[in-house]
Amino acid sequence: MPVSAEVLLAFMAAATVLLVIPGPTIVMVVSQALAHGRSMAAASVLGVALGDLLAATLSIIGVGTLLATSATLFTLVKWLGAAYLIYIGIKMWRSPITVPVFSGDEAMAMAPSIGTQRQQRFILFRDAFIVTALNPKGILFFMAFVPQFIDASAPFAQQASFFVIVFVTLGAINAYGYIWLAASARQVFRKPAILRRATRSGAVLLIAAGLASALTQRA
Repeated sequence: MPVSAEVLLAFMAAATVLLVIPGPTIVMVVSQALAHGRSMAAASVLGVALGDLLAATLSIIGVGTLLATSATLFTLVKWLGAAYLIYIGIKMWRSPITVPVFSGDEAMAMAPSIGTQRQQRFILFRDAFIVTALNPKGILFFMAFVPQFIDASAPFAQQASFFVIVFVTLGAINAYGYIWLAASARQVFRKPAILRRATRSGAVLLIAAGLASALTQRA
């Protein structure tokens, strides 16, 4: 292990606190779980993990510095991510809702316009990946966060890569935890009207998160 146990525990504690605070990605995966159930929404966990991996890796190789210094690039990435959040929110609002008839992972909602289960899982994975990867604040945050735990006397690349792996793993676990909670709540709300309101509430939150992201100023 390239870092001490004390440093690792400190990093994990700080990262966990930051991850559990709901942001655009968490709002999205919760909305997906409410709309489609745990089995379908679980596909978004891989998207979150790969999105975090890309954002963290880009920050390590210097893109974070570029985003921090280039107002044009920062604004472009920010607006792309915000627009995609709003698009997902609108799509979720308009999607049909099917009441789950099974329990646990067997509960699924299939919207006729989406197609097969495999296609739907890919869409959920894609949405999670794009929203997570196109969050410039995530890149800037990781660039500022990781150096606090880096030992300047040890090889940087080895330490940074280790922290990236730990952060991505924690992010995936956190996302699945939210999905599990939301999907469990979905089983409680078995009435179509209640489930529809819950899903549309998530859609509104996604749209609001997109608007908030678009209005975020550079640090």
